[in-house]
Amino acid sequence: METKKELPACPVETTLTLISNKWKVLILRDLMPGTKRFGELKNSISHVTQKVLTAQLREMEATGLLTRKVFAEVPPRVEYTLTDLGYSLKPILDAMWNWGEEYKAKNS
Repeated sequence: METKKELPACPVETTLTLISNKWKVLILRDLMPGTKRFGELKNSISHVTQKVLTAQLREMEATGLLTRKVFAEVPPRVEYTLTDLGYSLKPILDAMWNWGEEYKAKNS
């Protein structure tokens, strides 16, 4: 059994540890409206490789941000859905969206 990593004392650092790169933030963005298949995520997140996307999804599943459901079909179908913990990041993503919009408006 894997032991949990010790989380940083600072709450901001803890959040950054869980959503530490742009791929995870974009995965969260794309799963906010609902469940998506791997291929849908791969197509909506430009420039991410299959290997990197798979690794990010596995990390997010391990930290409890999303669930992975495998269907016994041929070809196999895998769906990803945010958990309640994952959905709880919505206000943070909304704030990032708003800040980005304001920044672009001021600097265009």
